[in-house]
Formats: sequence, C-alpha cells, structure tokens
Amino acid sequence: MDANVVAELEKAGVKVEDPMRLFIPVERDEQGQVKPVGDEVPVRFGDVTAHVRLQPVSALWTGNKQPPDFTRPPFPEYEPFFFLIEATAAGFCRDTRHAEVDQEFSQLYRHLARRPDGHHKNPLFSYLRAAARLYLSLRDVSQAEFEAVAQRLHQSAKLHAGHIGSTNYFQSVLRQVLGA
Repeated sequence: MDANVVAELEKAGVKVEDPMRLFIPVERDEQGQVKPVGDEVPVRFGDVTAHVRLQPVSALWTGNKQPPDFTRPPFPEYEPFFFLIEATAAGFCRDTRHAEVDQEFSQLYRHLARRPDGHHKNPLFSYLRAAARLYLSLRDVSQAEFEAVAQRLHQSAKLHAGHIGSTNYFQSVLRQVLGA
C-alpha cells in the first residue's frame, strides 16, 4: 500500500474505498496513438480523472500472505483486484475498438505474473500493469497473492481460447465487466 497515492487520489476527489469503481483510462498522444502508461498513471473515478505517480509492482508487495486456491471461484476478497484489472482491459479494448484475441490476453497476463515490472510491445500490457500497481497502492497484497491473481487471469484467458484468433475471453468475460 502507498499512503501517498491514497492521499493524492482522495485530494483529487477519487473515492478509493471501492477499487471496483476505478479504472485506468486510455490516453492518446497528439497523433491519436495510444500512449503506453509510465510512472504517471491516469485513474478514472466516474467523471474525475486524476494522475498519480505509482511505484513499480515489486516495490508495492506487502507481507507474505498466501493466496487461496484460485482453481474454483468464488473468491470475494479478491474480486476488486480482478475487477480493476479486467475493467481496465475491457475499457482499453472498447476505447481502441480492438478486442485482443484470447491468446494475446493469456500471454499478457502470464507476462504480468512473471515480469510485472517489465515491458511488452503491446501497449495494453502497460495498462494492465498500471491497474495492478494502482490496486497494490490501495491495498496490502503480498507477492504470492499478486502472482496468483495474475496467473488466474492467464488461466481464464487461456481456457476461453477456442481457436487461433478467438475473442471468447473478451466476449464472455470482459463484456460483462463493461455491462454490455
């Protein structure tokens, strides 16, 4: 958890008590191209967008709490964490008008689990990582919990893959997040 980020967001009018009401919006450069998210991260809460500086994932891990078995839902304690990442993924696909294929989502989530502070050629990765960094700035999460959540997202996208080029994960999971 990062008390400075919590204070900055609250000062900007962002209610941090419910991470399920937050997401990382897509930002574009002057040419209309999607800007990858760096250290300065936009956070949307309703009509309010605040920019905060977030630490790397590895600097935000807290404690050594072990995650539950994520092979079978429900896991209500972790729903806000999953929701923040998936709402950001869904919003990215909506705003770019491009639903990533299941295999790409699976690979991005696996990369998030293995190299959370790394980079990826797909700009969506920077948004997924920013969503995780935001959640870790708001709540205490251990490295084991973080890795288990990212691995569960990887498995979910992988399980939805029907064929090369399928977008079942977006259609079945992420569209529900958007309420579409």
